[in-house]
Amino acid sequence: MNFEIEHQAGAGRFQTRVDGHLGVLDYQLDGGVMTITHTEVPTALEGRGIAAALTRAALAHAREAGLKVRPLCSYARVYMQRHPETASLLA
Repeated sequence: MNFEIEHQAGAGRFQTRVDGHLGVLDYQLDGGVMTITHTEVPTALEGRGIAAALTRAALAHAREAGLKVRPLCSYARVYMQRHPETASLLA
């Protein structure tokens, strides 16, 4: 399923709105490192792949921008462990 992901660079956030609910991935930049601090999807939207879509968007942005990624958020950390193609992004 495709979701319209919006990158709010000034807020350090990727977000999507589905069925009136907001799913978010928050990050902080420090030099060339994107630290993913939080991913949240409302209970009503769980199981639809929204957190994965947000994480993919953030990682794609990091790759395009030449950033390394520090996944402090447990979801992002597990996502990256399950997707070895993202290993080169790890800070």
